[in-house]
Amino acid sequence: MDGQDTSRKGRYALIASLASSLLIAIIFVILSLAVNSSRTVPLYSPVDIVAGMVFVFVLSMIVSASVWPGIFEKGLH
Repeated sequence: MDGQDTSRKGRYALIASLASSLLIAIIFVILSLAVNSSRTVPLYSPVDIVAGMVFVFVLSMIVSASVWPGIFEKGLH
C-alpha cells in the first residue's frame, strides 16, 4: 500500500513540476513578446525567445522537481 502511495505522490509531483515550469515558460514568452512589440527595433529575435524559453523551462523544471515532492510529502502524508 505504501508503494502505491509513493507512486501517486511521485506522479503528482511530476505533473505539478511540468505544469509550473510550463506556466513560467509561457510567462517568459509573453513578457519577451511584449517587450519586442513595444520597441520600434525588436530587442530579441525569435530564436532568442525560443532559446530563452527552453532555458527558463529547464531551470524551472530543476527547481520545481526539487520543491514539489517535498510539498506533496507534507500534504499527502
